[in-house]
Parts: sequence; C-alpha cells; structure tokens
Amino acid sequence: MFKSLTAIGVAVALLAGFAIFEWQFVKKEFADFGEEISSLYDKTEAETASVEDARAVQTRWEHRKSRLHVWIPHNDIMRIDDYMSETVRLIGEGNFALALPKLEVLLHLSSCLPDTYRPAIENIL
Repeated sequence: MFKSLTAIGVAVALLAGFAIFEWQFVKKEFADFGEEISSLYDKTEAETASVEDARAVQTRWEHRKSRLHVWIPHNDIMRIDDYMSETVRLIGEGNFALALPKLEVLLHLSSCLPDTYRPAIENIL
C-alpha cells in the first residue's frame, strides 16, 4: 500500500512539474514575442516600419513556433501565422492603417494565449 501511494505521489508531482514547466516556457516565449510585436506596433504607428522590420519579427516567430509546436495546438500557431503574414504584406505595401489592427490582435494573442496553458482548474476540466 505504501509503495502504491508513493508511486501515485511521484506521478502527481511529475505531472505538476511538467505542467508548471510547460506554462512557464509558453509564457516566456509569448512574452518575448509580445515585446517584438509591441516594438513593431510602435514603428507602424509612427509609419516608420519597413518590410524588413516585419520580416525580422516573422522570422523570429518562425524559429519560436518550431519550439512551441510541442506545447500548444496547431490551430493557435496557425492563427498567429495568418495575422503575421498579413501584417508583413500590409507593412510592405505601406498600408500602416490596416496593419495596426492586425498587430493589435497579435498583441492580444501574445498576452492571452499563455494563460490557456496555465495549470489551473478551469484549464484541466
């Protein structure tokens, strides 16, 4: 009986540890991405952003998403991919007014998505 309880306790501790690691990893990746998007947003708002700036953020996102595929569903990644691609195109065309709402959505996603992977009751049930 003691061995069973110990094994269950170890399994619960490991699961809790993995859940906390996952949340911290996803949170950090999206915090960094949010900073990059925020910087691009400021440049776009000032109409000084170039297509190279947008592509640099997109390239960093591509590298980041290769690590995030392990932790988050494909649909969340694809949603960010779509908005990022549209933003790059709009900034490249100099259409800053239409790029700003796309960047606002990306900012919102970068702040709210990590909480959906937080180890909490509402995310478990």
